[in-house]
Amino acid sequence: MAISSAQSKALTTAKGRSSEGGAAQSEKARLVLAGARKVFFAHGYSVATTDMIQQAAGVSKSTVYAHYPNKEALFVAVVEAECEHFLSTIRKLKFTSERLADILTAMARAYLEIVLSRDGLAFLRMVASEAPRFPELGRRFYIAGPGTVNHMVAEKLEAAVSRGEVDLGGIGIDSAAAMFVNLVRGELLMQCLMHPDAPASAAQRDQWTKDAVRVFMRAFQKTK
Repeated sequence: MAISSAQSKALTTAKGRSSEGGAAQSEKARLVLAGARKVFFAHGYSVATTDMIQQAAGVSKSTVYAHYPNKEALFVAVVEAECEHFLSTIRKLKFTSERLADILTAMARAYLEIVLSRDGLAFLRMVASEAPRFPELGRRFYIAGPGTVNHMVAEKLEAAVSRGEVDLGGIGIDSAAAMFVNLVRGELLMQCLMHPDAPASAAQRDQWTKDAVRVFMRAFQKTK
């Protein structure tokens, strides 16, 4: 699906501003971005207006336009900032064990804590609803989020296969990784999306993680 010239300009503008780095970004620009994040998460792209964003940011309308030329550029900047935050969080994961079950458990817990948080769910709803309007952003979100997690799991699976810990039985590494990630998030994510006033508790996330890892390891762990 092609993107419009306005959307292309918004993507380019946001990318250029992002590349300037956090240190170079002014305090007012950060206020504008924080205000836009709050408004987009609460109301979505279509309902949000620059007036609402200006009020949430506590700055003048001229300040908003001085940093972002239109609502599309603001939306792009918010999505890209959230994707970068997600990536940095996932990449900071440290593993204290080489056992695949322990590694998968740590990854699943961290992943569910992010995607099932109120902000994580709001972000997913927002991007999914606007993906037809911003297909490039939808692609970037997938690469930064689910795609990155799939890749990280695939790396750990490949190492486990190499040391003889698991046997995938002819299933490709990437397919097995995607199966595990979907096993982790599938039902619980759907429940949380459909019941926004009933978030998953830490105990529920932990139990779901244990069950997903147990099922996956029972399917592929080599027996001695």
